[in-house]
Parts: sequence; C-alpha cells; structure tokens
Amino acid sequence: MSRRLTRLAEIPVTELAGVGPKKAEGLASVGITTVLDLLMHYPRRYLDRTNEARIGDAPLGEESMVLGIVRKVQSRRTRNRRTIVQIDVSDGSGYLRCTFFNQPWRERQLTEGANAVFYGKVEMFQGRKQMTNPVVDLIGDRTGRIVPIYPQSDKAQLTTWEIGGWVEEALRRAGTFEDPVPEALLDRFDLVDRDKAMHGIHLPESAAQHAAARRRLVFDELLRIQVALVRRKRDLEQTSVGIAHVVGGALVPEFHAHLPFPLTGAQRRTIAEIDADLARPTPMHRLLQGDVGAGKTIVAVSALLTAVQGGHQGALMAPTEVLAEQHHAGIRTLLDGLTLKDDNLFGERPVRVELLTNRTTASMRTKLAAALLAGEVDIVVGTHALLEDKVAFHSLGVAVIDEQHRFGVEQRAALRSKGEIVPDVLVMTATPIPRTAAMTVYGDLDVSVLDELPPGRTPITTTWARGPLDEAAAWARVRDEIAAGHQAYVVCPLIEESDKLEVRSAEETFAELQGGELAGLRLALLHGRMKSAEKEQAMEAFRGGRLDVLVATTVIEVGVDVANATVMVILDADRFGIAQLHQLRGRVGRGAAVSWCFLLAKGETPESEARLSALERSTDGFELAEIDLDLRGEGTIMGARQKGRNDLRLASLRRDRDWVARAREVAFELVDADPTMASHPALAEEIDLLLGPDDEDLAEAPDRTDYLFKS
Repeated sequence: MSRRLTRLAEIPVTELAGVGPKKAEGLASVGITTVLDLLMHYPRRYLDRTNEARIGDAPLGEESMVLGIVRKVQSRRTRNRRTIVQIDVSDGSGYLRCTFFNQPWRERQLTEGANAVFYGKVEMFQGRKQMTNPVVDLIGDRTGRIVPIYPQSDKAQLTTWEIGGWVEEALRRAGTFEDPVPEALLDRFDLVDRDKAMHGIHLPESAAQHAAARRRLVFDELLRIQVALVRRKRDLEQTSVGIAHVVGGALVPEFHAHLPFPLTGAQRRTIAEIDADLARPTPMHRLLQGDVGAGKTIVAVSALLTAVQGGHQGALMAPTEVLAEQHHAGIRTLLDGLTLKDDNLFGERPVRVELLTNRTTASMRTKLAAALLAGEVDIVVGTHALLEDKVAFHSLGVAVIDEQHRFGVEQRAALRSKGEIVPDVLVMTATPIPRTAAMTVYGDLDVSVLDELPPGRTPITTTWARGPLDEAAAWARVRDEIAAGHQAYVVCPLIEESDKLEVRSAEETFAELQGGELAGLRLALLHGRMKSAEKEQAMEAFRGGRLDVLVATTVIEVGVDVANATVMVILDADRFGIAQLHQLRGRVGRGAAVSWCFLLAKGETPESEARLSALERSTDGFELAEIDLDLRGEGTIMGARQKGRNDLRLASLRRDRDWVARAREVAFELVDADPTMASHPALAEEIDLLLGPDDEDLAEAPDRTDYLFKS
C-alpha cells in the first residue's frame, strides 16, 4: 500500500530501531518527533566518494572536503586560558592537522579511530597541511558512492551517521510513497515521481539523481504554498460581500485635474486596475508596489475618493506618527479646494480629512469618533489608534495600509473588520519586492506595480565614502548645499553608544557635528525615544526651513517628504541592508534640485562591499531588491512569519525563480477546476498538514546557499 505523508506524520520516531528516550529527546530538540519530520530533515550537503578530495591532492588556499580517520588527539591551554585542540587525520594519501580554538568538546567528539568528514580552507603550516576550525561531520563506518551529510547537533548528541541510518530504515519501512501530483503534470515538467524523489534526496547514486530529486521536492513545496494562497484568494472573491463602488464619477477626475503635474503612465494603469476591483461587489485585496517617489499616495487618494464619492469613507493607516502626520498634511494639501455635493442647505462642502494618532487628545478622540460614526469625516489618516474598539465608521469603503510589512496579520484583519460590509483593501509598500517573493508571500493578493517615476525628479548621485578624503568631501557638499539654501539629513544607526557594535550614536554624532564639521549651522536631533511633541517640533522646524541639518535615526526612513532637502549622509552605512539604505536615500531628491547621498562605511566584508557598490551603481529599487535577494536570502525581504510552519526546506526564491511561476500556474489550474480539491485529496491533506488551514504568512525560506552538491 502506498504511503501518504499524513500517515507518516502519525508514526513517532521512537518506532525506529535505536531511538530510545535519550535519542528521542535529542531529535525533538531539533524538531524531529515523527517519521515524516525525519524524512523532511534533508541532508545539508553530500560527500561524493567517487570524486572526493584526498588530503594529498587538496589544493592550498582553497576550501576542500576530505574524509579521514582520526589518528591522534591532543589538547592544551594557552596563557589566557583558551583551549586549543589539535587533531591529526590521515586517509592514506597524506596527513592533515585540524586545529580548533576554544572548542574543548572536540577532544571528546573526535576520538582516535573515528571516521569524519572535514570541510574547510587548506593551508600549509610548519610543513604540513592544516585546517583551522573546519566543519566536522562524523559519519561512522557508512560507505557508499555518495554519503549524505545531515545537520547534526552536538548539544543534542546526534551524528550524521545516526540520522542517516534512521532515514534509511524509515525509507525501507515506508514502502512506496503515494504521489499527490497528477502524472500529466509530472510529464509536463519532466519531474520524477514522489518515491524516486524521496530516495534520491537521501540516497542519491549520482549528482543527476540528486538534482532530479531536489527539483521535484522543490516543486512540491512551492505548489503546496501556491495552492493554499490561490484557494484563499478565490474564497475571498467568491464568499466575501463587498461594495460595488461607483467608478467614473466626477470627483476623482477633478482631483487629478487639480494636481500640479500629469499622472505617469504607471499611475494611470494602476488606478485603472484598482477601479476595476472597486467596481466589483467583492472586496479588493491588492498590493501596490512602488519605488521611492513613484507616486503611490496619488494612487491611494484616488481609491479613497472613489469610496467618498459614493457616500462611503476611506481610512489610511501608517506605522508611525511621523508618517501618519506626513500623510495627513500631504493629503489635505492635495485635496485643498476639492468639494463634495451634499444634501444640506449649502449644497457643497470640502472633503473632510482628519488625523488620529496617540497624540490626539481624549476630547478630540471623542469628537472624531462621533464624527466618523455619523459619516461626517470622509477620510481618516492614523496609526494603530485606528484599530481601537471605540473607533467605528458609518460606512468604511476603502482601507489603505501603508508600509504594510510593519503591521501584523491581526492588525490588517482588524482594519478590514471595521465596516459592516468588508471594505476594499489596498496595501502599499515602498520597499520593492522581487517578483518571486511577491508571488509567494503575497500570492493571495493582486499586485500592481508603479515602475515609473514622475517627471521632474532628478536622479540622486550616490557616493560610497570609503576613507577620510571621501568623508571630508561629503561634509563639504553638505555645507555647500546649505549655503545654496538647501537642507541635509545625517543618519545614524543607533541612539545610544554600544560597546558591542562599533557604530556612531545619534546623540554623540549630534554633539560632534555641532562642534566639528557642521559647526555654525542650525542642527536638530530626531530619534524614536523622543516624546511625540519633541519629534513633531523638530520635523516642523525642518519642514519650515528653520533648520539646516536633521541628525536622525531610521525614524525618517519612510514618509518624510521635504523637497528642499538635497543631501544625505549615512554613517556606518554597512550596518544597514539594501532596502533600508534605498528607503533612506529616498528622503532626498524629492524636488527638482540635484541631490546627493553619501554612504560612510569601510565595507569590511565581501557582502557589505557588494551591497554598498550596488547602491552606488543603481537607484532602481526593483533592481536592488533582486540584488538583495541574491546577496542576503529570502528572510531579509520576507520578514519574520507570524505563525504557521515553514514549508520551504529546499526551495529558494533565488535559485528556483522559474519554479515559483510554474507552481503558481499549476495552482490556478487545479483550484479553478476543483475549488474544494476533492479530486486531489492527498495534496489537500499535505497542505493542511504542513501549512495549517489558518496560516496567514505561508513562507519564509531559509538561506540555502549551502545546499550544494559538493565533492
């Protein structure tokens, strides 16, 4: 009888030979409690015994993986009481000394006669080959052309040969695996069946067999996620009752006519996509991606006004008070002079826009809550304060969530539930997301992309200031811009000095700049620990031109819009990721004047050097997002998942870009043909088992750059 994964998930790992209470406890500590957990605990690399490097042939200065027998173990302490363990290893072709610093437990792990794989950089020291602190995998007496090396835990007292032995037993006793994917799909994509995949990933006889197994299991992981997302998307479309908004009224065209600039082609296209959603009786659930300065606010206000012109209300939720206040001021300016026809004696009234944050006084909150419930407020802009139970709407038609990655699933759902009928929801992000990540993380949303900047925006010149001369040039540029009547930002990564992280704090930098490079200029400090009133006072002074330089932390990362600011200096820039640096840089270049961004950093690692060079080379947020994905992995872009199990154990959104698109294509085919998935019960069971029916954020893949077929 063929086995389903759901059945294997019911069998405890203690059913396997040699898994007693102590080993079971160790396995549980690394997330293995069932036979399925064990079989999905994939090897992290492989030792190809047909092509393994012999010690005698291992090239100097390069990383190699060698298999040898421990011949001698010795340990000693240095004067500062650090431990040095030296292991002599041989394989018949030569000797290798492995030196471990401050790892005294290696003496107990690597006893004489032990078979082990050593992976590290080979160097010559005192006439013999040596590795320093290599990666070690004990493999016992396991033989074979290709040996899987499993993640092992010294703390849990688990070795790769033990795990491998249990995996072999589990595969033998499991028999044939039932395949949840139709044979026609396997033929279409030239994929092996589930049985060959499970054996090929754990016990490959060749590199080609391993590659075929991995390809199939990657497809399985991505398909499960995409089916779950597509089912949720179709369910929302078919079961939720929304508002069929009046599209094509006079208010939105009038708003566009009042703008001091024409809409870009991308804005027109995106507004049309949103209008099509708003006209349907099912709730919109759309993601709006746009690079820094691409004009997302205009698109969002157009959607809000579509609700308003039909007698409904709009809400815009931002993650910080600074951003909410910025949005409120900006929207009021955009809508100045725009009126609504009303049923009162006056016939017309201005569009009413209000602000609700933690700074709103109790009396103002009471008045605002009453006005919202009565339908007297057309658009409300706010922070998390919008989610309070006391805040209720007369008829919430469109909800916009800005910088949505700052909000949790529950917070987004709470805003959706503010209306008796589910409002249309537009979530926005100014952090461009690679296409594969967007399809995986936001696969249940429709996606619109603003990939065109408005005319008149001058590109920002970015310079990586690597040393004292470059730094001096950066400060000279700041003084020159201020002398020309412009303003500047100085960004610091930490608020207080930390011995652990050698970075400049905002408070220290503020004091240093006042008495140093920027002496005589009008400076102010802005960071997240200041009181709200102090932050607003500093921002107002900067917006009003009463300050020359704002020394700030990343509190200015999003939303701060001062067109007169033309230069930014980011200190310790190598402490930031690409997305954050790009966001910060977007605070300048918001007017017609030429603007500069200086990245002050040493760039001491290859990754930081690549990151800073990319920022220097490109101002395209979408290009930078792809570079970020390649450099740092999915986790940095997708963020921490809030609940649910991680089903991406093999798949990489970087390495497997094409398979993400194929899996999504198949998911739509399967769900549209059979929404209940009744004809694919095994696949439906796996989705419920591995993802859970209530998961909101379905994927955060680990960085699998080490998942290589190494020899």
